[in-house]
Amino acid sequence: MVRLPLRPDELERGARLGALLRRARGSRPMLEVALAARISPETLRKIETGRVATPAFPTVAAVACVLGLSLDEVWAEVSDDAGERLAS
Repeated sequence: MVRLPLRPDELERGARLGALLRRARGSRPMLEVALAARISPETLRKIETGRVATPAFPTVAAVACVLGLSLDEVWAEVSDDAGERLAS
């Protein structure tokens, strides 16, 4: 299966998601958060740095839960409307 390159808006959304998760994690160790979310620390690192711009929904939901974020908060931060608000 060939994966198409991500569009610029998808890359920007991934960067916003990563920034949100880094802020929410704060000083908590990445290893602690990743293990609590049942993902590898490398996966969390890639999401936080935007290298995985479109992580699977269950992954995002698990990390958000561990960090005490609601999915509504996550969506508000990463939706296209958020990007437009930040740009203006």
